Amino acid sequence: MNKCWYDNKTVILTGASSGIGKDIAERLIKDHGCKVIGIARNEERLLALKNSFGNKSDCFTYYIFDVSVKENWENFAETVKEENLKPDILINNAGILPKFDRFLNYTVDELDKAMHINFYSCLYSMNALMPVILQSDSAAVINIASSAALCSLAGTSVYSASKAALKSLTDAVREEYRKECYIGLVCPGFTKTNIFRNQGTPVGNKAQKAMDFISTDCDRMCNLILKGMKNKRADMVFGADAHLMSVGNKLFGTVCSHASSAVMKASGLDLFAKVFK
Repeated sequence: MNKCWYDNKTVILTGASSGIGKDIAERLIKDHGCKVIGIARNEERLLALKNSFGNKSDCFTYYIFDVSVKENWENFAETVKEENLKPDILINNAGILPKFDRFLNYTVDELDKAMHINFYSCLYSMNALMPVILQSDSAAVINIASSAALCSLAGTSVYSASKAALKSLTDAVREEYRKECYIGLVCPGFTKTNIFRNQGTPVGNKAQKAMDFISTDCDRMCNLILKGMKNKRADMVFGADAHLMSVGNKLFGTVCSHASSAVMKASGLDLFAKVFK
């Protein structure tokens, strides 16, 4: 494999226990010789991931805490300094997709939870860790947002808002630290992960087949993200659906959101039923 600027670097990765985060951790360690510090709340999955690396298991360490709590990041930043960890890269990958629903059907707690996990966790981590990361010659922060940051969909009000906020934060900080740190933003489309775990009711076979049809394989999405990072791309939009949403929103504005709603409604899927009652 060709040499890459992030070979053998130390990476802090949130949401490392499953999905895209798990795949990224595996590639960074196995293909690039990185040391990965994984952060998540599921110790069983983190331990299983560590053990899966065999003789490279020392390359993966993990910390268990809720990324949506500011004090947890402040404490972790102190741990980083005390243990002299010297991270080069921060990848904010942890996120949650609330159930598809109308805005007024969400509780305030559900709204707060989505905003804190999807947006505030990144704000907290960057604020706490960038002073340390900026000391590296290969300083980098990569925030994984969503195609929903590019074009809002009905039924995803708080999710789209949280990801759009993350996009705006990333864009501004990139300009402020352009000469000191590579800051990338990833806006992936639907990806074949367990992203629908918070829908409240099981996703039916029809809905799952429909989502699988438009979704990108997790392995492929991981490859695209790492390739984009290798080339130090500022904005990364991956997945056919994400590109369609991005271009459609730029060309047609709110018409794109309206057209997307029409497609969702016409699909007749139970997944979107509450949105169009």
